[in-house]
Amino acid sequence: MPQITKNKKALHNFEVLEQFEAGIVLSGQEVKSVKQGHINLDGSYVRINKNEAWLVNAQIPKYARAGALPEYDPRQKRKLLLRRQEIRYLTGKTQEKGLTLIPVSVYTKRTKIKVEIGLARGKKKHDKRTTIKKREDDRRIARAMKYKR
Repeated sequence: MPQITKNKKALHNFEVLEQFEAGIVLSGQEVKSVKQGHINLDGSYVRINKNEAWLVNAQIPKYARAGALPEYDPRQKRKLLLRRQEIRYLTGKTQEKGLTLIPVSVYTKRTKIKVEIGLARGKKKHDKRTTIKKREDDRRIARAMKYKR
């Protein structure tokens, strides 16, 4: 699965508890733009309304070679395709205090474009520091093991 983009900022600010794969409804020129890697997930989130999941605030600029596109909004909300039972489960989980839905990454699977969404809880400042410290320790250990050979 070739990955198109990853939401690094969200992974820094949130602790992802569960992940789900969802399809996304796009127009033809949006598909071309996304496959070229022109998608920005910064500040985007997933909202569930009336048993439908929507990707809100993700920016997909218009395809460079597309003709005139009147009234095209690059930040329009886009429908996500999930199973009914997954939507019900996520609706119940988001009712809990402190849990939210965020897009984690966008990738292709065969010819389809998929969005990996995560059920997440916000990190506190000390949690972020712990994560950074653990990552630096792992790098230091890996570097030491590399030079030991």
